[in-house]
Amino acid sequence: MPRRSIASLPVLGPTLLILLLALPAAAWELDPAQSRVAATVVQLAPEGPIPRQHEVRRLTGVAEADGTLVLPLRLAQSDVIERMGPLPPWLSGFTERPMATLTTRFPPERLERLAVGDSLVEVLMLSVQSGNSSRTEPLAVRFTRESPERVRVTNAERVALDGRELMADPTLRSVMRLLGYERIGDEVPVSLDTVLVRG
Repeated sequence: MPRRSIASLPVLGPTLLILLLALPAAAWELDPAQSRVAATVVQLAPEGPIPRQHEVRRLTGVAEADGTLVLPLRLAQSDVIERMGPLPPWLSGFTERPMATLTTRFPPERLERLAVGDSLVEVLMLSVQSGNSSRTEPLAVRFTRESPERVRVTNAERVALDGRELMADPTLRSVMRLLGYERIGDEVPVSLDTVLVRG
């Protein structure tokens, strides 16, 4: 099965991921309660590889008229906070600071023509900025119209982040070490599951 390696995306999707993040028109927005990116990180421990799943949840964003979306991914949206427990006050601002910012664009007219029950796959250009690095990669995304007011968005093919690149990013490496990861596998598979609703 084809795979794209998006080296500069953050863990959890952050995500990638996720990814995901092509909103077709100003009338559409992500439903935070049903929009997330999941990533599987393989910890390389003395007793052997241990896979662990993480999520970036409550994804939010509203498309511009031309289908452009700018989406910051914050540590506070991830399950990292739940795993770490209460943070000291001096770290509270850090959790709200974007780990990465994703930008993409989708032709709005394609989604408007999509009939209920039908799907389409689009290869989007996803720009990812994390720290001082910036990268643009193609990402295949599947749009499935579940009702006139609701469209589900998932990745159309397997996506894996480069674990070595993730650990090379100072911000992401700090987050990984807070979670107890000293070494991780070369691949971090990412899956996208988001829902667009009428605004």
